[in-house]
Amino acid sequence: MVIEFGYGTGIQAVDVPDRNLMGVLTANEMEHERHGAEAVEYALENPIGAAKLSETVKPGQKVAIITSDISRPLPSYDVLPAVLKELEKAGIPDEDITVVFALGSHRKQTEEECRKLAGDYAYGKVRCINSDPDDCIHMGTSSNGTPFDITRTVAEADFRIALGNIEFHYFAGYSGGVKALMPGVSTPAAIQSNHSLMVSPDACAGKLEGNPVRADLEEALKFCPIHYIVNAVLDEHKHIVYAVAGDVITAHREGCKYLDKMYRKPIPTRADIVLVSQGGAPKDANLYQTQKALDNAKHAVRKGGTMIVIGACNEGLGSAKFEEWLTGAPTAHSMIERIGKDFQLGGHKAAAIAMVLENARIDLVSEMDDDFVRSIFLNPQPSAQKAFDEAMERYGENATVIAMPFGGATLPMPQDE
Repeated sequence: MVIEFGYGTGIQAVDVPDRNLMGVLTANEMEHERHGAEAVEYALENPIGAAKLSETVKPGQKVAIITSDISRPLPSYDVLPAVLKELEKAGIPDEDITVVFALGSHRKQTEEECRKLAGDYAYGKVRCINSDPDDCIHMGTSSNGTPFDITRTVAEADFRIALGNIEFHYFAGYSGGVKALMPGVSTPAAIQSNHSLMVSPDACAGKLEGNPVRADLEEALKFCPIHYIVNAVLDEHKHIVYAVAGDVITAHREGCKYLDKMYRKPIPTRADIVLVSQGGAPKDANLYQTQKALDNAKHAVRKGGTMIVIGACNEGLGSAKFEEWLTGAPTAHSMIERIGKDFQLGGHKAAAIAMVLENARIDLVSEMDDDFVRSIFLNPQPSAQKAFDEAMERYGENATVIAMPFGGATLPMPQDE
C-alpha cells in the first residue's frame, strides 16, 4: 500500500507491504452535519452553557477577540465573520472591537499574515493586532505560583471572546478553551511556570481531570475571565467539521468529546516501525511544532522500535531555547536530567524528544542539514521511503508498521496495556 504523508507543501510517499501494515491512523469515520462557517454559525445559534453571544455582550463594552496565530491551523477567516455579525447584532460598534492574535512564545506576525488569518472581511472591519508580551498587566497568581500577566488590550477589555481549535495537546490534555488566554496572550515567565508542571504523569494528551497543567491554566479565569468561546474541531485537511460556542469550560468539554470520537485510535499493540507526519505546512514548518506529532506517535512504537518522523522543518528548529538545549547537550539523556532541575520553556520540548529516545530510534526526514540533525541525536534520512526500507532491514520481513499521516491529531491507544 502506498501511503502519502504531507511534507511542507508537497508529499512523501511510502510503499508499505500490506502484510506488515497494522493500520493507517486517520480520523474515525463520522458523518459531520455541518462544515466551515456553517458549523460556526450553528454553534453561535445553539450555545452551550450560555445565552447567545448577541444577548450576552452589551453596548458600551470594549470587546477583545483572541484568536490563533500563524502557527496554528484554525481558519480564523471562517470564524470571525459570524462572531462579528453577532456583535453587530448586539449593537457593538466596530471601533470597540479588537482582534488579538495570540502569539504565546512565537514570533510576531507580519501585516500580510494577519490579513490572511483574519480574512479580508474582519481585517477591513475591526482593528487586528499581535499580542505583546512586553506590554502586559498582572492580573493575579495561581496557587502553583504562575503569574497571570495578560497582554494589555485583552486585560483591559470589558468582554473577552476566545477562539481556537481543539486538538490533543501532549501535556495540557487538549488545546482550545482557556489556552487562548493562557498561554496565548501571556508572557514567557507565565508560560514557563505553567509548563513546568508537564513533568507530572497526569499531564498528558487526552486527559483533563486531574491534569495539573490544565488546572493551572483554568485558574486564570478567576482573575481574567473569558466571557465566551468559539472553538472548532478540524479534520485532517484543517477544515472545520464541528464547532462549539458558549461557556469557556462547558462548551470546551463538549468539543473535546467530539474530538475523541474523531481521533482516539485504539491499536492492538505497539509496532516495530511508526511512520508519522504533522500533515504538512504550516504544522511542520519547524521541529518545535513537528514534535507534537512525534509525541503522539510515541504511544504507537514499541520499546526498541523506530519512529520515522516526516516534517519539512524548512524554518529549522523554531525556537532559540529549544535549539540551545538540543545543540548544547552532551547526551540526549542529559536533557531529561536537566529538565528535572532546571525547567525552561523551549527546553521542555527538547527533553520530551529525549524521553522518546530512551525507548526508540528517531529517523528524521527534513530539509535540515544532515550533520546538524545528527548533532541533535536524530538520524537524518533523504526520504521517507529510504528510511522505511532501512528500518525493514533492521526488523526483518515480519516487522509491524503503523502509519500516522496526521500525527498531531490522532492519538494511539494500545489495547494491551
